[in-house]
Amino acid sequence: MKYRTLGRTGFEVSDIGTGLWGMSGWSDADTKQAHQALQLAIDLGCNFFDTAWAYGNGQSDAFLGEAMKNNPGKRIYAASKIPPKNLQWPALPKYKYADVFPADHVFKYADKIRKQLGVDTIDVLQYHVWDDNWTDDSEFRSTVERLKTENMIRAFGLSLNRWEPANGIRAVRAGFVDAVQVIYNIFDQNPEDELFPACHEKNAAVIARVPFDEGSLTGTLTLESKWPANDWRSTYFVPENLKASVARADALKPLVPAGMTMPEMALRFILNNPDVSTIIPGMRKLRNVESNLAASDKGPLPAPLHAQLRKHRWDRTPTKWSQ
Repeated sequence: MKYRTLGRTGFEVSDIGTGLWGMSGWSDADTKQAHQALQLAIDLGCNFFDTAWAYGNGQSDAFLGEAMKNNPGKRIYAASKIPPKNLQWPALPKYKYADVFPADHVFKYADKIRKQLGVDTIDVLQYHVWDDNWTDDSEFRSTVERLKTENMIRAFGLSLNRWEPANGIRAVRAGFVDAVQVIYNIFDQNPEDELFPACHEKNAAVIARVPFDEGSLTGTLTLESKWPANDWRSTYFVPENLKASVARADALKPLVPAGMTMPEMALRFILNNPDVSTIIPGMRKLRNVESNLAASDKGPLPAPLHAQLRKHRWDRTPTKWSQ
């Protein structure tokens, strides 16, 4: 396992971490499997885990807390997220900051998350949605300062809206953000345009999420893929999106080198970018934990393959089904 510095926090984190959403928020989530997957990841050197209160109303936070308790001799970095008070994903410009992240709501959930994690201080606490129009709100700034002054958190971050990486640049440049979590993968390369330069300028960490484009970059989706009605993927992969995603993934298959899988290629593509501090694939099955974390030691892709993959950039804009 290889490690990178998480921006100005100074944390040395595994360049491939673990995202916990699928352990509590998807239809095939399994508690026993979740505990086994987390422990295997820790055993293999993964030390960065990203969760959120919204993942099972604190269940994923509790999973991570138990894993940390069971590994007292290892430094495990926990990142979690506060849900918006209005429970609306994504944030829209018409929403007021005071209606989404009022101070009492933020501190209430910071306490709840600390309890689930079993810690006094959260390593990275993020807002689960963001709109850059809130950057100059005095309550936002005072809340972040108080969270740090009272040692409730070590670092503050933002989880940016899907396909809106520029909607966070003002906050980064204002200096209040230690880390941003953003969708970045073979298809979604547009964070490189403006967001990554801003993060580089301010030494803010980049946490790359959705490295497999919600599953299309695993190469396993087909036009017949279906999910239970209560599974988030059933609303995301509507026919329009499923058809386009499968077609673009199929176009990549001839580029996968012999002995390499598409998931490995997808992860190593992201490792080519030094602005990325860590990648957080969701991985519940033990075989996926092993294969995903093994990509760390294999490192970035050869330059010629990386150049070929860059041609598969897919610029998208948010839709009702994409959130």
